[in-house]
This record gives sequence, C-alpha cells and structure tokens, in this order.
Amino acid sequence: MVIKTKKILVPLDGSKNSLRGLDMAIHIARQSQGTITALAVKSVPGIYAIHPLGFLDFNSMTEVKKLLEDAKVRAAKKGIQLTGKAISGDPGYDIARFANNSKNRIDLIVIGARGLGSAKELFLGSVSNYVLHKSKKPVLIVK
Repeated sequence: MVIKTKKILVPLDGSKNSLRGLDMAIHIARQSQGTITALAVKSVPGIYAIHPLGFLDFNSMTEVKKLLEDAKVRAAKKGIQLTGKAISGDPGYDIARFANNSKNRIDLIVIGARGLGSAKELFLGSVSNYVLHKSKKPVLIVK
C-alpha cells in the first residue's frame, strides 16, 4: 500500500515541540514532494477560559503572522512550499475540523506532543491528544 502524503497539516504555536513537528513535516514533504499547511489557532477566551487548553496565547495577530512567516522561510530553505493559515477558536477542535474538511485535502497531521499549554500534561498535550482522537486523518505526534 502506497500512502500519498501530498498535503501535510502542521499546527504551530511557537513552542519547541511545534517547531520539531514542522521540521518533521518538512522532512516528510521532501520525501513525497508534498506541501505543508501551517495552522495557527489563536485561542479565544470565554467558554474555553475554564479549560486549560491555552494552546496559543498570542498577544496579537502580529505574533501569529511572524510565526507563520518564519515557518514559510524555514520550509522554503528546504525547497518546500508552505501555506500559513491563522484562525481563532478552540485549538484542538479547530485543528481536527480543518484536517477532516475534505476541501482542505489533508493527508497527514504532524503535531508536537506538547505546545505552550498552561497545563503541563504528563504524557501528551491536551491539544495533540484531542486531535489524535478526533482526526479522521493519520496523525504523527513528534516529541
């Protein structure tokens, strides 16, 4: 069975783990002549404030834009096309929803084991854990 990994989704929050995820995605994209979509989800306070997700606590969209621009440059240095996308919402839910949406044509999700979450999950971050269970696409968790 040949798995075509043409479009890889990488959630980014600026943490070391998310950048390791990006590097792994770049490596896989090079092997399969694929492209990467980097997704930054700005956590929206409110009902989520109770939940210790705290995945992306960007002070402003400027930080998000810089993160996605840096990711684009990092991928370009290895000859990989990266498209950045920033959305606001509940990180785990929105990452899984984005990946599961057939119009986005995601083949693989590469996510860091733990991001910038306020809760230091013992084994797996709450966001990566959520995505692992809710995604209909293969998920690679990078430690």
